[in-house]
Amino acid sequence: MVHLMKILRWRPWPDRWRALRASLLDPQVDDAALDAALSEARARYPLPVVWLIGKTQSGKTSIVRALTGSALAEIGNGFQPCTATARLYDFPADAPLVRFLDTRGLGEVAYDPAEDIRVGESHAHLLLAVMKATDLDQTAVVEVLQAVRRRHPEWPVVIAQTCLHEAYPPDADHPSPYPFDQESWPSSAPLDLLRAMKAQREGAGRLPGVAPVRWVPVDLTAPEDGFAPPDYGLDALWRAIDEVSALRLELLLRSDPLVKDVYARAAHPHITGYALAAAAVGAWPLIDLVGVPAIQAKMLQSLAAIYEQDWETRAVIEFLGLLGTGVGVAYAARFAGRALVKLVPGVGQTVGAVWGATAGGATTYTLGKTAGYYFHQRRLGLDPDARQLRRVFAEEMRRGSSLLRDRIRTGRP
Repeated sequence: MVHLMKILRWRPWPDRWRALRASLLDPQVDDAALDAALSEARARYPLPVVWLIGKTQSGKTSIVRALTGSALAEIGNGFQPCTATARLYDFPADAPLVRFLDTRGLGEVAYDPAEDIRVGESHAHLLLAVMKATDLDQTAVVEVLQAVRRRHPEWPVVIAQTCLHEAYPPDADHPSPYPFDQESWPSSAPLDLLRAMKAQREGAGRLPGVAPVRWVPVDLTAPEDGFAPPDYGLDALWRAIDEVSALRLELLLRSDPLVKDVYARAAHPHITGYALAAAAVGAWPLIDLVGVPAIQAKMLQSLAAIYEQDWETRAVIEFLGLLGTGVGVAYAARFAGRALVKLVPGVGQTVGAVWGATAGGATTYTLGKTAGYYFHQRRLGLDPDARQLRRVFAEEMRRGSSLLRDRIRTGRP
């Protein structure tokens, strides 16, 4: 009991709540040290990489935009060169969850994709091929798919057939409900489209390898194009990705589908990204006391920008005051476990690191979701209710803990 009481009085874990307050009210972070910690964390836990291949104008960028929910301009500005003809896009940029590798349009004149294929094969976790449904000449894409699968027969492949509306009769809309997740397609779907998609699949033939191949028709259009919904087939694409891979991208990148608020949807991947970054840093006992509060402070600033809310001293004090000291104790207590498990001979350090990672990530996720509720209330011109804010905190703590435990078990916190 004496040892337990000493641990419960151990200063660093209650100081984390005070460290967060200090980071928010007077941010003075060693950015170089924090960046080094995050870089080390990413090296230990690489981002999942989705490798996109396809011809020019096949719709690769539209798919990235739909999967991330990002504006087209943001995606265009976010791609960074990886080779002379391939680009990388990390999303979200500040605390990335996933990396998209986009190769130059296959089949272009004077383009040798050998180097880009080598880079893709050395990094990718999922191969996503994109074929315009009405373009039957997919020889260049199929050749790459066949070559990659011969070398990596265990790699799953998703093939998105895009721009469906180009084969519709005049004034026709999307077939509803979405019919292409059935084995036999209904005759009510546009006949020219059915013929084109079938011919495209037959032209690709059976790819070598043992891992599954999923074909998914999608039509991702701009709202002004007049097709409803503009993200036709997106849910089917998410299902295919989650069926063939263990990346759990939908869980990471999309909020609860019942949440209709565009701000909450935009905020979700940022919150999750910061939570996973905090989990990686939280596993290190000497860095996490400074690093985790700094990550949380940056996350809250990012969320305020997403919700278009001021995040100055008055708002910070109001938010922390509404959470109350009881929440601060609960927040700090998440970190007491590392000190406790250090008493366990042999496994204390390892289990303590896992506990610290889970606690750092879960509290970051919880703060982000709670701040989202706070900013949402302010956007509506309402005074946030302290009791409801604390209820949100408690609910999201359970959800965040579950999310982080699952990610750490897979080796990708």
